[in-house]
Amino acid sequence: MASRTIGRISKVLLAPALALGVTVGVASAPASAAVWSTCDQYGNTNLNGYTLYNNIWGGTPSAPAGPQCTWANSGTNWGTWANHPNTGGIKSYPNAKKVINKSITSLGSLSSSYNVSVPSSGAYNTSYDIWDTDYDYEIMLWVNKTGAVGPLGTSQGNVTLGGHSWTVYKGNNGANEVFSFIRTSNSSSGTVNILPILKWIKDTKGWMGNETIGDVQFGYEITSSQGGLDFTTNNLTVSSS
Repeated sequence: MASRTIGRISKVLLAPALALGVTVGVASAPASAAVWSTCDQYGNTNLNGYTLYNNIWGGTPSAPAGPQCTWANSGTNWGTWANHPNTGGIKSYPNAKKVINKSITSLGSLSSSYNVSVPSSGAYNTSYDIWDTDYDYEIMLWVNKTGAVGPLGTSQGNVTLGGHSWTVYKGNNGANEVFSFIRTSNSSSGTVNILPILKWIKDTKGWMGNETIGDVQFGYEITSSQGGLDFTTNNLTVSSS
């Protein structure tokens, strides 16, 4: 389940490392990573206007996370190697973040293009994770998924928005509302027009007000990747006006 109790950035700062039982530093980044790499649980850096996070935030003492390393050639070309055991529960969300800090009504545009290479095994989703500045609302856009993973909440039906067809789920994890848009067919590349999705949530459904959008994150929500799997972001751009 894509259930979280606080925002991704809060997790990076607050999640207790000892409780996760994480082992890091086992694998090394690929040779192509000439600019930056880390195997630290919450290793991060800023490149080309994006913040990159290794972000091994999940796992429990009975189902700990495994080793994971993230590398980057730039803020828009990066990848992760992860070896998380075949147990339930989300282990990590390696991601790249772009800060927006504009209200929905003040945005003239908000869109993103992605191109990824992802494994055919394991359990994970490739997703955008969009937050308001107060972390009251989380909007997830799953562009592909593999294995035993599913969104939080109950189905609200299907909708075509932002250039894609989605099944929409609405839920609450106890700390914030979660709106998940699951693409009806897997995609490894494309462009998502995010602003119409935000306006649909705000204006058509009335599920939130004129929130200030803080972070647009894109990455891989990994539940299991036993044996070691590679997740590569060949290109990612997030643009707004």
